[in-house]
Amino acid sequence: MSMIIPGFGSRRTNNNNNNNTVYDPFSLELWDPFEDLFHTPTIPHETLGFVNAKTDWKETPEAHIFRADLPGLRKDEVKVEVEEDRVLKISGERNVEREEKKDKWHRVERSTGKFLRVFRLPENAKVDQVKASMHDGVLTVTVPKGDAKKAGFKAIHIS
Repeated sequence: MSMIIPGFGSRRTNNNNNNNTVYDPFSLELWDPFEDLFHTPTIPHETLGFVNAKTDWKETPEAHIFRADLPGLRKDEVKVEVEEDRVLKISGERNVEREEKKDKWHRVERSTGKFLRVFRLPENAKVDQVKASMHDGVLTVTVPKGDAKKAGFKAIHIS
């Protein structure tokens, strides 16, 4: 027998009525027992699904390879940068489609908004030789391995 925890996975509405909750088992929002104690900025619901673009990080003998799923984005909407102290930043934004007044929306599931993923690269990363490419909505960033060097800021061109 499974147990349903009250409030876990519930989606709250933003009408300042804390008693108005609807249980949604597929919600991206998690119950936070400290929610009423601290007032922290929240991410608007329409950007929740795109905030953390799903990214794989694989290490081979030659390189560190990052693959991020960014469906529907063009390479000019994505930015790849390496900052000081070997920090790899992948960011971008998917804009909201133009809405016509006469259109009737039945369902909106595709996420919009900004996203940012940050990774601290290991000492053996050659940050001056980072390459990025994008194909079929998948961004691939390749960071060759080698001797440790001090890194500065560098924007990476996506081919």
